[in-house]
Amino acid sequence: MIKRIWNNLPWFLKTRYALTLAAFAVWMMFFDQHNMIRQIELRAELYQLQSDKEYYQEEIVSIKEDLDELLSDNSKLEKFAREKYYMKKPNEEIFVFVAED
Repeated sequence: MIKRIWNNLPWFLKTRYALTLAAFAVWMMFFDQHNMIRQIELRAELYQLQSDKEYYQEEIVSIKEDLDELLSDNSKLEKFAREKYYMKKPNEEIFVFVAED
C-alpha cells in the first residue's frame, strides 16, 4: 500500500529536500511549542481580551462622568451615599427590605 503511493508520487516530492520540508511543516504545525493549535487559541484569547478592554474603557468613561456629577452636586452625593452605602444622618433609622426569592 505505502509502496504503491510512493511510486505514484512525482519525482520532485521524492527528494530529500521535499521530505525534509514536509517533516519540518508537520513538526511546526503540531509538535512545536508555538504550534498552529496554540496560535489559534492565542488569537481567540486576544480577541476576547480586546473586547473586554473596550467594555472596561466604556465603563471607566461612565464612572468618571458619575464621579464628576457626584463631586459637583452635594444633594446627589448624599443620595448616592444613602443608597449605595446605607449611610444616615444622626438620629435617623434605616430600613432595608430584601426581596425573597
